[in-house]
Amino acid sequence: MESFYKERLNLFKTKKDWALFITLIASIAVCPLFLSDRVLTILTMIGISVISVHGLNLLTGYCGQVSLGHVGFMAVGGYISAVLTSKLGFPFIVALPLATLGAGLVGLIFGLPSLRIKGFYLIMSTVAAHFIVIWFVIQLHDITGGSDGLAVPKPRIGPLVFDTKGKYLYLVAFFAILSTIVAHNIARSRVGRAFIAIRDHEIAAEVMGINLWSYKLQAFFIGCVYAGLAGALLVHYYGFASVDQFPFIDSVWYLAMLIVGGMGSTFGAVLGAISLKLLDELVTIVGPFLAKMFPAVAAQFAASLSLIVRGLIIAVFLIFEPRGLLHTWGLVKSYFRLWPFSKEAAE
Repeated sequence: MESFYKERLNLFKTKKDWALFITLIASIAVCPLFLSDRVLTILTMIGISVISVHGLNLLTGYCGQVSLGHVGFMAVGGYISAVLTSKLGFPFIVALPLATLGAGLVGLIFGLPSLRIKGFYLIMSTVAAHFIVIWFVIQLHDITGGSDGLAVPKPRIGPLVFDTKGKYLYLVAFFAILSTIVAHNIARSRVGRAFIAIRDHEIAAEVMGINLWSYKLQAFFIGCVYAGLAGALLVHYYGFASVDQFPFIDSVWYLAMLIVGGMGSTFGAVLGAISLKLLDELVTIVGPFLAKMFPAVAAQFAASLSLIVRGLIIAVFLIFEPRGLLHTWGLVKSYFRLWPFSKEAAE
């Protein structure tokens, strides 16, 4: 029985899992040698999105606390790291954990309303959190640079400076993989099971002895720590911190990544982040061709195509596959595992 539990706790249960993980690491290691700067930028943005979506998934997908202020908490982490490194001379390796911790503490403050309100009212309170954070950033002009923004140095860890796109991809990939492993372990821990119980039925969870006050705040803290990490990596990548990097609409898209990938699943969050980021790039490539086909509305069409496509994708998934790509992938695997008796098994 003891060995059974140890096997269940293993992150990589089979040789196939280890092979896939080693292949992923090797692929990332050789990426900068063959790929263009544009592709490396896309991969870096995917990695940052994966980190951010993991935080939102723990908060919304597992604990059921829907947040539309996630990008506001990314801004908190980004600006704390920017101010510490550029104005106070903190090394990046010190500023980064302080930025994530700061974002988590701000998340605790805005998570307090979740103890009294839920559903639509909680969503509106997180929307307010986003605009309050951005308002403070703009008003604290002497510290944050306000609307003008703030120059941020490239990350440095000892003698290693992450001043190229290839090096930065390594940095982001390290944190994306680490955050995925941590998120997966949180989800299957006692805390994760409490989150799920709260999401499924608050009253039943409380009757079972789960402290709603404590676990909801833990969900906000952990989710915002992830957001702070993603925000800090984002501003250091651009070498500049600006409120324009943290638009409200991005909070909606992060939520959409959860819907598309599969809410309440660590690997669903990864799938959603990758899918929507690649979709953005596809729209960027296809947009100019479609604009030529409709010259009368070319300017408006090209500008709004990304929004239209994302909106359609979200609507399609909500109607036809609300459990996301991960569920679809599970069905495909089951079909081929049972083939040629798949139809009989389905009946």
